[in-house]
Amino acid sequence: MTIRVALVDDQALFRTGIRMLVGSQPDLEFAGEAGDGLEGVALVARSQPDVVLMDIRMPVMDGIEATERIISASTAAGRETPRVIVLTTFDLDEAATRAIRAGASGFLLKDADPEFLLAAIRTVHAGTAVLAPSATRELFEHFDSRGATVAVPEEFEQLTARERDIFLLAGRGLSNSEIATTEYVSEATVKTHISRILAKLGLRDRVQLVVYAFEHRLVD
Repeated sequence: MTIRVALVDDQALFRTGIRMLVGSQPDLEFAGEAGDGLEGVALVARSQPDVVLMDIRMPVMDGIEATERIISASTAAGRETPRVIVLTTFDLDEAATRAIRAGASGFLLKDADPEFLLAAIRTVHAGTAVLAPSATRELFEHFDSRGATVAVPEEFEQLTARERDIFLLAGRGLSNSEIATTEYVSEATVKTHISRILAKLGLRDRVQLVVYAFEHRLVD
């Protein structure tokens, strides 16, 4: 199955590099490019790609609003929602976490290795969220630097003791197999717990779970 990939970024040179990279892969198809968020929304409506690589900071409309509009329009039209991977050259900040809340399925820095970017495209297309390890560290440092005490959210209290243990491991970025090894359970059991945790906390995927964990200072 071919994965159709669209790119929204205001840097022409970067767009050229990504277009060549995606085009070199037999299982990927370049579905078009746009130079700002507004053009990106129109591009996605027109070409309906499977995955969108989205810059955050762009003229006319930034990547956060564009992501919100793309997710909203697809949902309203009853179409399958494209997976959005947010790309940025900047350190992780509130803009990145807002993009994830807006519906992005992944967050990568633009200096990620090409192979990592290609793997991320295939991973989000398969339904799994992606958060770059470097971004996870930035996330920790960002929220840790704020220093303020944050109350434990009411919905978090609804988790069972086992679900909290798995939440904390997932919040630190461990994969299902790593959690299964740590907790001496099967990966299927971990997946079931993760699904219940996401439902109870009103989160869409593991990226939002990691952001939630750091935002509420639930991991250290």
